[in-house]
Amino acid sequence: MSVAVGQARVAVSLMPLENRRDVLVSTAVAADRLGYDGYYLPETWAYDTTIVLAEAALKTQRIGLGTGILGVWNRSAATIAMAAATLASVSNGRFTLGLGISTPQLAEGLHDVTFEAPLRRLRRTIEQVRALLRGERIPLAVATGARPLKLNVPPPPEIPIYVAAIGEQSVRLTGELADGWVPFIYPRRCLAQGIEVLREGAARGGHPERVPLACPSIPAVVSDDAAKAREGAAWFVAFYLVSMGTLYRQSLIRQGFGKEVEAVLAANAPKFAGAVPPDADILLEELIVFGTPSQARARLARWHAAGAVMPVLLLRPQLTHEELEFTLDALRPTGRA
Repeated sequence: MSVAVGQARVAVSLMPLENRRDVLVSTAVAADRLGYDGYYLPETWAYDTTIVLAEAALKTQRIGLGTGILGVWNRSAATIAMAAATLASVSNGRFTLGLGISTPQLAEGLHDVTFEAPLRRLRRTIEQVRALLRGERIPLAVATGARPLKLNVPPPPEIPIYVAAIGEQSVRLTGELADGWVPFIYPRRCLAQGIEVLREGAARGGHPERVPLACPSIPAVVSDDAAKAREGAAWFVAFYLVSMGTLYRQSLIRQGFGKEVEAVLAANAPKFAGAVPPDADILLEELIVFGTPSQARARLARWHAAGAVMPVLLLRPQLTHEELEFTLDALRPTGRA
């Protein structure tokens, strides 16, 4: 049975392995046309996300645009603030700044920066960026003997800051400092518990009434063939548990999915097969929006019911134009195209 998404908010993103710049921009245009609420691009080891988003801003009309996410090691806080102010101006106020701790491999292996005290780095970056965007002088934390400067642009209207976080301490920090929370590879059944940790952080930050919006990033695979959709969903789970270090598997083990994680690792050894065995099917249901169009819409509705204000649907890389259009059309918010 088809479950209508109705007026519930939905955003879209593309997996970092997508490296076709024209597709990154054309997907934003299609999502804008189809009524999606947001389009968020991660920055990893390919294009400069801020420049791609500027191009997307010039070719779209109403959709929200954001970094989803920008690692706090990639740029200085001042450079992040300048990019945010520029994108807010180019998009006429449609920009959201998404930040995250990222990973040791990216920080050290690409940016040549030591990955240490990541939560302290995240806090400092958010506080410095907010100050600069308010038109204030940067609160220096390292070169404290220097004269602190400010940006030479008019302060933009307040730019929302969303944070990607899955560990309890980082989620609590998100509640304290951010406007939105973007967990990834985070079980649907755990979302309510995560929102309670956000509330703790909001109270610690002195604003218990202002809790960040829960906007989980959720891989999405849609096909007329349910078996093919499950195959794509299994690839997503296997890829992030097998090929992306230990972060996500350790998080899932803490959340009570240890046996399922071990089953996925065993099914993809000694060679990656993109497989999730039947005894780990619960991971597909908890982590992915997938199935035929009606099945996928039903699974998306469960995320809204679990407390997601605006799920951010993460699409696979290297999809054909037809596959992208099919997926976007299947999951678009109804009545707003």
